[in-house]
Amino acid sequence: MPNSAPAASFASDYATHVNPRWATLLNVLQMNVKYDRCFGTELFTADGRRVLDYLSGYCVHNIGHNHPYVIQALKEEMDRCGPAMLQSHVPELAGELARRLCDLAGGELRKVFFGSSGSEGVEAAIKFARAATRRAGLLCAKNSFHGLTTGALSLMTDPFWREGFEPLLQNTVALPFGDLAALERELSTKRFAAFIVEPLQSEAGINLAPVGYLQGAQEICRRTGTLFVLDEVQTGMFRTGPFLAGHYAGVDPDIVILAKALSGGLVPVSATLMTDEVYESVYSSLRRAIVHTSTFSENSLSMRAGLATLDVLEKQSLGARASALGEMLRTRLREELSPFEMVKEVRGLGMLSGIEFKSPSKLSLKVAFESFRAIHPAMFGQIVVMRLFRDKGILTQICGNNFMVLKVAPPLVVTEDELNEFVAAIRDVVDLMHSSPSFWTEALGLAKRAVNI
Repeated sequence: MPNSAPAASFASDYATHVNPRWATLLNVLQMNVKYDRCFGTELFTADGRRVLDYLSGYCVHNIGHNHPYVIQALKEEMDRCGPAMLQSHVPELAGELARRLCDLAGGELRKVFFGSSGSEGVEAAIKFARAATRRAGLLCAKNSFHGLTTGALSLMTDPFWREGFEPLLQNTVALPFGDLAALERELSTKRFAAFIVEPLQSEAGINLAPVGYLQGAQEICRRTGTLFVLDEVQTGMFRTGPFLAGHYAGVDPDIVILAKALSGGLVPVSATLMTDEVYESVYSSLRRAIVHTSTFSENSLSMRAGLATLDVLEKQSLGARASALGEMLRTRLREELSPFEMVKEVRGLGMLSGIEFKSPSKLSLKVAFESFRAIHPAMFGQIVVMRLFRDKGILTQICGNNFMVLKVAPPLVVTEDELNEFVAAIRDVVDLMHSSPSFWTEALGLAKRAVNI
């Protein structure tokens, strides 16, 4: 096996002052490379390698890396030397971006609170829901991922994320995703401010909502006076085809949270969309006009980036493109991976797909696989990720709450040839894990080195 990244990388300022264990893990996985240039779907390293991005920064780069239209818009905004962050004026760009987002989202969503991250958007949704309902309870789905700030983390059940940070918010309850009967039982108590749910659970393994689930959840919420909140941080901005994944179900939420892809991956920004009624419950008077704010909210660069990103998404019809090419990708993956016993399922919506693996029944494979699981439940998936990166020049990752699912989420500008390149690459890696003992022996040695990081 080739040596890991140069020892000098361990002495970098990042490893010294930011996150040494992350740098060490990337070295062990042979993924600690220097990127000189990133454009569209392609990442170019200092040593001349070309890597295809099939992660998109966890659905940040919907329009691809460093889109020239957005870069030009930001340059022009900076050259204006205008009021970037006065915080004592009416930011016209924020009004324009809010209007466009509400028009695209539809329904009764008429107001927007801007922040800097998806987690901040979730925190806003929690506060606004409590203000609107005068209730404390929060309901969420098991295995969801809503963010790592205290309020958002309170809506997540995986002990990996929660350990060491408890106690979190009280009065939170998690239910199985897709279980309307359980939702009915809890909401009938009328003690919950909001049901906060992802229309497609991304980090849980690309879990699609059962047919009728979102519509049923909305109806129960309406009947019990609970706000229906969609976390579209990963699924929104045309990632799954329509502007919101919730549009597949035809639902009309009270609050929607957007972030990640909103600024083309260049400026941190989030948007929490809400109805007039929810808005009025918080900003109910002149005295309370600033009762919930954020330092970088509505700054001119993030607003300009958001507007330019929407221009690209709409003018290039990237939502329709994601629907068509995404379905083609899943069809090709199912065809190519169906012969392999360790591939359980390929599923997804638009350009957000997951390849789920399973424990093999063949004894020679099962022994090696169970050895991985004994070392760490994520190690098998990380070896697949490493092989794709090192041997095939493909960057992707396993899902954060389901280590047996490989996330497949390229930028929406991905070409058909690049999709075919990925299909061939993953087929080769899966074939290797089924046919070559060296796949397992090399990987087991690497896993043992990684376990103490």
